[in-house]
Amino acid sequence: MEAKDIALVQESWQKVVPIADQAAAIFYRRLFALDPSIEPLFSGDLENQGRKLTQMIGTVVVNLGRLGTIVPTVEDLGRRHVRYGVEPRHYRTVGEALLWTLEQGLGEAFTADTRKAWTEAYTILSEVMQSAAARSEPGPVVSSV
Repeated sequence: MEAKDIALVQESWQKVVPIADQAAAIFYRRLFALDPSIEPLFSGDLENQGRKLTQMIGTVVVNLGRLGTIVPTVEDLGRRHVRYGVEPRHYRTVGEALLWTLEQGLGEAFTADTRKAWTEAYTILSEVMQSAAARSEPGPVVSSV
């Protein structure tokens, strides 16, 4: 990613951090509206899951300029998601829900350039996750993504 795109993602994420719990709730509502078949993958506490989600996004955002340092963690996340029952098609839906949530939360601050930067960041990370997932051995499906 180019430095200007990394800066856009990082600056916009700082505006989301104060409303992280609300953003996570909005994200999950949108995700389940886009694909109701995903909801059963989440059997745990969605509030807690939302915190994990925003923490992971925060970690990724902070490290966008040095992706190599977080690739192992992102790959592990992809492998774990296989055990949760996540399928390759779900990544597109998650990306759509994420961008929609950012647009709702940031309003006019979610410019075309910011959308492009987030799309690039999500594409890179979801490709790393999916690649690791494809190389992993499917195990028993466990509840709660």
